[in-house]
Amino acid sequence: MIIKVKAPGTCGELVQGTINGVNFLITCPVDWYSEVSVIPDGSRASAEPKTTAAMVKTLNYLKTSGNFGLRVTSDLPVGKGMASSSADISAACQATALAAAGKKLSCDEIADIALQIEPTDGIFYPGIVMFDHVQGKIRRQLGYPPPMYIAVFDVGGEVDTLAFNDREDLASLNRANEQQIAAAVELVTKGLETGDARLIGQGATLSALVNQTILFKPCIEQVISMSRDFGAVGVCAAHSGTVIGIMFSATTMDGHENCIDEVTRACPEVTYLRTVRLIGGGLIVTGDDGSER
Repeated sequence: MIIKVKAPGTCGELVQGTINGVNFLITCPVDWYSEVSVIPDGSRASAEPKTTAAMVKTLNYLKTSGNFGLRVTSDLPVGKGMASSSADISAACQATALAAAGKKLSCDEIADIALQIEPTDGIFYPGIVMFDHVQGKIRRQLGYPPPMYIAVFDVGGEVDTLAFNDREDLASLNRANEQQIAAAVELVTKGLETGDARLIGQGATLSALVNQTILFKPCIEQVISMSRDFGAVGVCAAHSGTVIGIMFSATTMDGHENCIDEVTRACPEVTYLRTVRLIGGGLIVTGDDGSER
């Protein structure tokens, strides 16, 4: 039997920075998925090295073995800050555990395995979470988002996750931003607690602007200003990637298409990708027939 597990990508993060020097992000999972299939005959499949490493480390963790292969089905852009690797790795961990041992790993177990491979987004946790993507020291559930949509744009280029997190100046830059990042966390946390999309958008916008000192994105200030005219509640960003997202609540979507047109016209250096829904994270296990298990 082929085991399939789907994991959501992201539109960057709602917030990212440090608290007292400890790295963290607040997840921004969206309904744009990667699906990993574990195939009993390993000769019939192939996968990227990071995803294969997730399978091997999961088998080692479970103290088992098997002739398994992986097949990844995903159109999540790579190197853009949309958690494509985190989605593949976490889905591979869960699918391998189910195929090899008939066992579902906990989110914390997946985190422990994934963090051995690279800095990891916490999109495999249900809901929205605050997560230390480097060492896993912070793992805090924040709740579920109200109905919200994100128009995703790419400013171009690619960012290597490992290289970004190895920057010598990153810790000092994050320390300088901690006060503003704390304010962004408070806004997003309160927005999730109360179901207020505008507070979530305000916190995400603050974090995106603060991150300009770390990874500059052209046109973001202009996008923020323009999007307000079309009812957007805020702008989120990939803090270690190239995407930005214009955020709308379910009640402010009327100006969504006009906003995309205006941003594309005024900022030719950014490319519209698609509009997605902000969701709660978590992995989805499916059978051969596509039904959830």
